Amino acid sequence: MLTPNDGQQPSKPPAPPKPRQVTKWIMMDPAKLNPDDHARLAAICSRSTTLTAVREHVSRFARMIRTLGGADLPQWIADVQADDLPTLHTFTKGLQRDLDAVTAGLTLPYSSGAVEGAVNRIKTIKRSMYGRAKFDLLRLRILEPH
Repeated sequence: MLTPNDGQQPSKPPAPPKPRQVTKWIMMDPAKLNPDDHARLAAICSRSTTLTAVREHVSRFARMIRTLGGADLPQWIADVQADDLPTLHTFTKGLQRDLDAVTAGLTLPYSSGAVEGAVNRIKTIKRSMYGRAKFDLLRLRILEPH
């Protein structure tokens, strides 16, 4: 139906963001979030105190990851346990099972990323050759990549 505004149809409101997009906004460094997305995230969080609490806890954890702030982990876990957030409670219980290793991972500058990448590459090659070749060809493809 046409309205009296010069024959144009009224504009539709913007579609609500998808949960994956909101998750991305929460996980991003706030300094890198563009002003429109920051405003949309603030509007979404203003509707839910639970989401606001989740945003704060997740943002703090992401900051610990980015800044190697593993020393703050015990206080972060205590703060999460103080709130009524069952999903995050499950996450913190998993962290507490191996707290020393998680703290070291969030504190030390070392990374096993290069090793994990090499293992992933080897497994991909092995899967692509499954049932087609013997170990000598697999060894050749791994040691002498194209």
